[in-house]
Amino acid sequence: MNVTKGANKTLFLNTLSFTFCFAAWLLNGILVTFLVDNQVFDWSAVEIGWLIGIPVLTGAIFRLPAGILTDKLGGKPVFVGLLVICAIPMYLLSYANDFWSFALCSLGFGITGASFAVGIAFSSIWFPRERQGVALGIFGAGNAGAAITTLVGPKLLDYLTDGKTNLEGWREMPKIYAAFLILMAIVFFFTTKNKKPISSTKNLAGMLQPLKSVRVWRFGLYYFLVFGCFVAFAGWLVPYYTNVYAVDLATAGFLASCFSLPSGVIRAFGGWLSDKFGARKVMYWVLGTSLIFSAALIIPRMNIYAAGKGIMAKTSGVVTNVTPTYIELDGVAYPLQVKGDKLANADDGFHLLPVKESWQQALVKKGDVVKKKQLIAEGKTHIYFQANLWIFAIIAIIIGSIWGIGKAAVYKHIPDYFPEEVGVVGGMVGVLGGLGGFFCPIIFGYLLEGTGLWSSCWILMLILSAICLVWMHRVVQKMADKATPQLMNKFEEFEEFDTVETIKVKV
Repeated sequence: MNVTKGANKTLFLNTLSFTFCFAAWLLNGILVTFLVDNQVFDWSAVEIGWLIGIPVLTGAIFRLPAGILTDKLGGKPVFVGLLVICAIPMYLLSYANDFWSFALCSLGFGITGASFAVGIAFSSIWFPRERQGVALGIFGAGNAGAAITTLVGPKLLDYLTDGKTNLEGWREMPKIYAAFLILMAIVFFFTTKNKKPISSTKNLAGMLQPLKSVRVWRFGLYYFLVFGCFVAFAGWLVPYYTNVYAVDLATAGFLASCFSLPSGVIRAFGGWLSDKFGARKVMYWVLGTSLIFSAALIIPRMNIYAAGKGIMAKTSGVVTNVTPTYIELDGVAYPLQVKGDKLANADDGFHLLPVKESWQQALVKKGDVVKKKQLIAEGKTHIYFQANLWIFAIIAIIIGSIWGIGKAAVYKHIPDYFPEEVGVVGGMVGVLGGLGGFFCPIIFGYLLEGTGLWSSCWILMLILSAICLVWMHRVVQKMADKATPQLMNKFEEFEEFDTVETIKVKV
């Protein structure tokens, strides 16, 4: 099937608009941090968390109604309306002077996150089924908007505030973002053609009918992992790097951008893989590798001191001498393993795997009477795991890229199973994914507080990956079990044939 005329142009404009929306959606992660660090506002950690989370939450919640409207009215009026509506609270953010005004504006411009449901539905109807994986993957590359804000935002704020000498200059940043949203709305209005799916004639109850399917919620759980956790880590990795590796904020922001950018760009590749090999096969690979890498990242940066191999007396007797290198018992010397400086400067070198150092320390002194098999020197072991910064960063980039492929694979499922309800189903799946971006940092915080380990956030990733993988595999097994009787019936139809070759040809 040929691609509909104008499909590629529509896809490009959808992707560009989504990129701007995604950049605006995550603006508070940079802006709120800047304002608090420079003491423009004296907000508590809880208030900061809410201001960063509110846009993510509203963007998630509005994805379902945005998807329904797109299926009903078509993507052009909905996308244009969304861009204009969100530009208003974005502009008003420049006049915010307290927590509540900032929160209210954030509530408004957070709807930019719903642009994903609009773009997915509007992009899918322009392409045939065999091309939808690539098309939706290209559209999803707009996630790279997160990296744009992370990379450009700090430099833009530094410029607008004259190197932080005029802090009130931050108010120009929301105005600039609002201007880009309005500009994109104008371009979208004059250069795109509207198109509606067949399901646009259904009433609301009919459009919501697919949400009764368990399959929709299973796809939503996949997206909770590959998208929600991606959004969560896009913000969480900044304090992760600064606390665990003691890097400066600029370096932490750069490394967090390295996590975000490839994940968005590689989504198009994930769409191609889903078209080529099937979305289910791709999801098997995504969930399996997510499980493995999450398990690897759980191991924290650590110094462990534990009991090692000690020395026991071979016979009873009296200790005649004790030195740093040996213990003498009735003329028999027991050599001691001496502690060196192997790990004295371990942090300065590169260590891929854990390294250890063992030594022995005397428990007796000259003149002591000891019995046979009595412990006369205790063993000590020091284990050091560097959790090297660059190894961690590379693995984080890889797992982010894997999730990027997974995002495309999840949305490849939707037009396959719900070809006329992409907006509604895609919107609901997007809601669940967006909620992951809101709730995961909260869970990360509780895990950190409960364990004292920054790496504990990967425990949640391990659990989610395992649940998704097991659930998907059980569904595939049930499908195979249902297909087996049908296959047996086919063989029974040809049981009058004598040879296997004849059966093969006939089947």
